[in-house]
Amino acid sequence: MSSAVLTLPRQSVHRSEGPSDRECRIVALASHRRGDWQAFIDRCADATVFHTLAWHDAVAEGFPHEDVYLMAYRGEHVVGVLPMFLVNSFLAGRTLVSLPYAVGGGILGNDEDAVAQLFAEAKRIAECRQCVTIDLRSAKAVLPDVPIVDRYVGFERELPGRSDDVLGWLPRKARAAARNARSKFGLTASFGDEHLREVWRLYSISMRRLGSLAYSFSFFERLAGHFAEQHWTCLVRYQGRPVAGLFTLLFRDRVMPYFVGTSRVAKRCSAANFIYLVTMERAVSEGFGVFDFGRSRRDNTGSYDFKRFHGFEPRPLEYQQYSLGLPARELTPSNPAFAAARRVFRYLPLPVTRVLGARLANHIPG
Repeated sequence: MSSAVLTLPRQSVHRSEGPSDRECRIVALASHRRGDWQAFIDRCADATVFHTLAWHDAVAEGFPHEDVYLMAYRGEHVVGVLPMFLVNSFLAGRTLVSLPYAVGGGILGNDEDAVAQLFAEAKRIAECRQCVTIDLRSAKAVLPDVPIVDRYVGFERELPGRSDDVLGWLPRKARAAARNARSKFGLTASFGDEHLREVWRLYSISMRRLGSLAYSFSFFERLAGHFAEQHWTCLVRYQGRPVAGLFTLLFRDRVMPYFVGTSRVAKRCSAANFIYLVTMERAVSEGFGVFDFGRSRRDNTGSYDFKRFHGFEPRPLEYQQYSLGLPARELTPSNPAFAAARRVFRYLPLPVTRVLGARLANHIPG
């Protein structure tokens, strides 16, 4: 376990009086329970890559947040989990987030009682720690009385059966762009963690161009380390020069491109189209069935339209936010309060934006 593990006071963990096999008891994740946690994730159909302990370990080591990972036991069996991190933000106050820097998260439970018990304990901890909100990033809402944040949509699509069919599976315009990237511009792609720093460099350049924060290279390293057999690092070159990079997470039959970066030359030679094409082709050749294009904000037309351009239709993500009575501040890039700062950010030197991005990411949980 990371040194960032939250030590809960004795009274903070609910235990039923005289527990039986029918009653839930809520406990905090500890080293000796990691096997139970992972076993539950392995058999839970709704689990995501972000519910894994690999994600926990990468975030716990990469950011100064306390982890609040709760487990519901019935007898000796785990019947639910709720992974969270306590984020102390000078911008938004103290929040419990499930999960920061992630597309997914939220409560997993075998039944309504397990879900209710886990959330009741989360509320008690949030009140004890004077949190502003509890943010739950479930694809489908599981708490009937907690408001849904209608801000994000997800994009996923089943892949074709053969890698040779991927190009034809794309819509006409996306297919033409990807084909030109390969045949007209001669783009090449290679996979391997020897490209990790270059992919991060391109990613940090892209994020500055967008006026957004880039996570530190150390976080990329931790993700690659903890997801040792569950990630790909891809680099695309044009005339021998790196023009696009992509870091992809793998979970079950799902491929999820997660961090992407491009140079200014990339648009001219359709490098972004090409890097997703070769990643899809590899996914099919290795037996993956679903390409998960992640999420986009509804108002982020660039990302939203690019994914639809590739034949992916949006589906609402039913994130939920529980307020503890204090005003919550929106930390999305679309918040008008950040508009001036984002404009300035685009013109700062790259070393400055990298340092600022890494530090501000501690306060903006993505």
